[in-house]
Amino acid sequence: MLHPLKKRAAVLLSISTVAAALASPVTAAPAAPPAPAPSKAALRWTDCATPRYPTLQCASLKVPLDHDLPAGRQISLALTRVPHTAAASQGPLLVNPGGPGGSGRALAGFIASALPKDVAAQYDVIGFDPRGVGKSEPALACGAGHFTPVRPDSVPRDAATERANLERVRSFAESCRSAHADVLPHIGTVSAARDIERVRTALGAEKISYFGYSYGTYLGAVYAKLHPDRVRRLVLDSVVDPGGVWYQDNLSQDQAFDSRHKAFLAWVAQYDATYRLGTDPARVEARWYAMRDALRKTPAGGKVGPSELEDTFMPGGYFNGYWPSLAEAFSAYALKGDPKPLVAAYERFGAVEPAAANSYSVYTAVQCRDSAWPRDWNQWRADMWRTHAKAPFMTWNNAWYNAPCAFWPTEPLRAPDVTNVALPPALLLQATEDAATPFAGALSMREKLKGAALVVEEGGGNHGIALSGNKCLDEKVAAYLRTGQAADATCPAQAAPKPTAATRAVTPSAGGAALHGLLGFRG
Repeated sequence: MLHPLKKRAAVLLSISTVAAALASPVTAAPAAPPAPAPSKAALRWTDCATPRYPTLQCASLKVPLDHDLPAGRQISLALTRVPHTAAASQGPLLVNPGGPGGSGRALAGFIASALPKDVAAQYDVIGFDPRGVGKSEPALACGAGHFTPVRPDSVPRDAATERANLERVRSFAESCRSAHADVLPHIGTVSAARDIERVRTALGAEKISYFGYSYGTYLGAVYAKLHPDRVRRLVLDSVVDPGGVWYQDNLSQDQAFDSRHKAFLAWVAQYDATYRLGTDPARVEARWYAMRDALRKTPAGGKVGPSELEDTFMPGGYFNGYWPSLAEAFSAYALKGDPKPLVAAYERFGAVEPAAANSYSVYTAVQCRDSAWPRDWNQWRADMWRTHAKAPFMTWNNAWYNAPCAFWPTEPLRAPDVTNVALPPALLLQATEDAATPFAGALSMREKLKGAALVVEEGGGNHGIALSGNKCLDEKVAAYLRTGQAADATCPAQAAPKPTAATRAVTPSAGGAALHGLLGFRG
């Protein structure tokens, strides 16, 4: 659903607007067995403190590779914990940054430090790397060099470009099959949710609370479906549309990202005195696509072609705190022909780090296993060109990001219906202009979770909005975690950033820089 930019944990999730004929066979997701009774804590916590998180602890937990064969092969999950300090505890609060493929170990420290002290003190905040991710073992690693620049143009304007892109994604799927054939059938949301139940049991907790961002909202909803009686609190921020998992969600996301990119270009036009690209957003947009055309002929610094340009600017759809840096790079190239700021922006926002290769491998394995994708490339081609005509910014780039699913070696499952009438009230948070998880998905999830409350950030466009500087939202989250009580509400969005010097990484007024560094992109 999202791109492999730096720390790319990402999942592009979204609303379901394009019908997809699911041509591949579908297997029902396994039902969860009765929840085992809580046992004494089975985890051995050791100190793994950092200067920022001085009370952080680490542990690992063995879980079955195949939950239907609990005595069979075991794999390990890497966990972190910030222990509660209050006399009375509300138990564990498991946190997940999304993806699929996002590492949650660092998120525990962030959440514990970002919550009000009295709230954090009541919880053991538990981070974890889901199966296949990061420090969990085995960690997936497929397709070495898959994102090495310069890639073929994402938009296949001729047959040769389409063939080159198809060869890339087929090769990635084959590399995963070769490296992880025994593991891939067990990498998926249902398996990860069943791991969470193993974590709960190992913690010795009657119930857990859960705080998930982006894809983490879907993982939390699936866990709650399997074990509603084990959920104490459920916070879902930037909510996946559970009815579009995953092909249709991505198509919807394409249109939402195009709208968010246009919002960025309008912001650039607003600050013409700084960026000198014009006061008409349409004119600024034309110059952006002219830049893209020029890079097709001569990639900037031998690294940034059209596909890499999209990778570089896509994070601006997640977090507007990046807009000033992106605008500076755009302006320098368009006005002066200077590629250096653009290459620097690519290296900061778009280039793939080693950890991102693992994230993308897990992302693909989960998405392709969770639900059926079209196996007929003609359907992809027709859907993408139709969507590209309305939303050219990311449609084809996102298609190639997900296209290994057309050739994936495992049979898909049927996505579970997360409708739930047995949960305590959940708290959902959603920005109205979120590109990665469009607003309609939150409305859909609220309908499925009986008693859920939805807090809307009106006019907000960032993805991942709680604990990112919006006082109104943060107060709603804190109150819910204190009491379990929540009601529908609306909060105003934070102000858009203002131009800053090119040397500044993120505008100081833009909330959420720390959070978005942990969430990564595409999920």
